Amino acid sequence: MHKLALFGLFAALQLGAADPRIGSWTLISAQSSLDPPNKLSITRLHDEVHVVISGDAHLDFTAKLNGHDASVAGNPAFNQIQVRRIEKRQVEIKQKKDGALIATIRDKLTSDANELTSTTSQNGRADRITVWTRSGGKKTANDLFAGEWTQDLSKTRLRQGMALKVEADGRDGVRFSGDFSYSARFDGKEYDLKNSRNDTVTLQLVDARTVDSIYRRDDQITQTDRWVVSADGAEMTLTTTGTLETGQQIKETLVFRKH
Repeated sequence: MHKLALFGLFAALQLGAADPRIGSWTLISAQSSLDPPNKLSITRLHDEVHVVISGDAHLDFTAKLNGHDASVAGNPAFNQIQVRRIEKRQVEIKQKKDGALIATIRDKLTSDANELTSTTSQNGRADRITVWTRSGGKKTANDLFAGEWTQDLSKTRLRQGMALKVEADGRDGVRFSGDFSYSARFDGKEYDLKNSRNDTVTLQLVDARTVDSIYRRDDQITQTDRWVVSADGAEMTLTTTGTLETGQQIKETLVFRKH
């Protein structure tokens, strides 16, 4: 083998062994933003509500607040939805695909009815929280949810307390475990994921404190993560950009502390 090639192989192995993420981490803060910001409109239609979400992704449906299934057209992620009022300021929404539950959303209004918090729960994923600020429409006793809403990016947060672990695997690679898991090397190859909506991951060591993770689903890049470890090795910031199953672009920043 050529001396330069040998040097390159040795350097790659050394970089792989020096993954700055190695350790156990706990989430201390997180911020999520949809790009571009979405707008939400809720209007009354007799005994039903008409909901329209516009922006990078579009959703339009009409349903009764009785917990019965209503059809949703033009959305690849789900085709049925249930809406029911839990109490005066809370509504529960269930998204289904051919009868199977995909996600549960709980909408909660503040006492002044000017802020709406949506918490989306889905198996295998951390809760996603989106906060909307009322930008128009009436606040009535019959339906406080009705009106025009704009997403408040400064208050959007993911569930706190997420934990992850990165370990050296003894083969110049790493074992990653969190909401999903994998074992991979820094060799530009694709490695399988477990418990993930994506299929494979490729790792790249950018510098001594930065790692890029590239995720693919059906041979298409769906998500790119950049992990940056602080100079003292105590804190790690994850910036992730990707595309949801609905086609919507999302960007999230999470900060972890080593323990």
